[in-house]
Amino acid sequence: MCKHIQKLCFIAAVTATVIVTGACDKKTGDSGKEVTYRLKWLFNASVAGDIYADVNGFFAEQGLDVTIKPGGPERDAIKELELGRSQFGTASADQVIRAVSKGASVVVIAQLFQTNSLQWIYRPDKTRVDTPEDLRGKTIGITYGGNDEAIMRAVLAKYNIMENEVQLFSVHYDYTPFYEGKVDIWPVYRNTQGIFISEKLSEAAERTAFFDPDMAGVRFVANSVITTEQMIKEDPQTVRKFVTALLRGWQKSLDPKNEEKAVAAIHQFDKDTSIETVRKQLSVTKRFIKPSPETEIGKIDADAWKQTENIMLEQNLIPGPVNVEKILKPFYNL
Repeated sequence: MCKHIQKLCFIAAVTATVIVTGACDKKTGDSGKEVTYRLKWLFNASVAGDIYADVNGFFAEQGLDVTIKPGGPERDAIKELELGRSQFGTASADQVIRAVSKGASVVVIAQLFQTNSLQWIYRPDKTRVDTPEDLRGKTIGITYGGNDEAIMRAVLAKYNIMENEVQLFSVHYDYTPFYEGKVDIWPVYRNTQGIFISEKLSEAAERTAFFDPDMAGVRFVANSVITTEQMIKEDPQTVRKFVTALLRGWQKSLDPKNEEKAVAAIHQFDKDTSIETVRKQLSVTKRFIKPSPETEIGKIDADAWKQTENIMLEQNLIPGPVNVEKILKPFYNL
């Protein structure tokens, strides 16, 4: 239940227990099989379905007692799986592929984001990026060593743009270089940071737009649900139950009928973000989880995984092929 969601705060020490008003009343059934689920990042709209499944008792209905832990730079879901501290986790494709190339026994059982929310924000009144070719001559923000670097380099290579035709700028958590106009386009997660920065610039009467690598033909898989080979072999029933409850949480949280409930649930764990901003973030998040009415939530896009592996091979980010299709094991096939 909600008591199992552990909130992380990097800014100041917080109390060890987080009580969510009202949500704990939704407990259903007795305590079930205990499992731990480590997220990729902190609590925000990007994990709307995870939070919704927990506070509404979907895991408990499957006989599971799930503890959801936030992720972050020092909390690697894959490492925790290997150490046995977690049974499930969330990771991006590049994290999974790197780990497998080093011998990790990790498998993908569902893909939450059908398209990657990592895009580049820019001011269309000052910078035009109507096509990938328009990147020439621009100062482009990238996180060296991050997946945004791999994605941008793949875009540049695909459109035959040499590195000396652009200016690559090393970005950190401080957006000041972008606000001051020193960088033309800046990497953001469209559904969270993108909205925050757009709101800030809107206050200064500045318009924003986004460059989407996916629209340029570069598909780099984002958040997916992972577990271990051992877990699948020894307890496939728990795997099926966990993903069934999780995906139900995503389906319900993205249903317009449940918007206010979903926004309230997210805000309980992301109090630094206003209700209105959370509402905007949830709306944009839906585009990446369920791009069209026909999209099946959680479906694994094998072709996109293969392209991600190829990008990493071309950039020498892994020593050799991992045959990514071997680690894609949809939960419904278990």
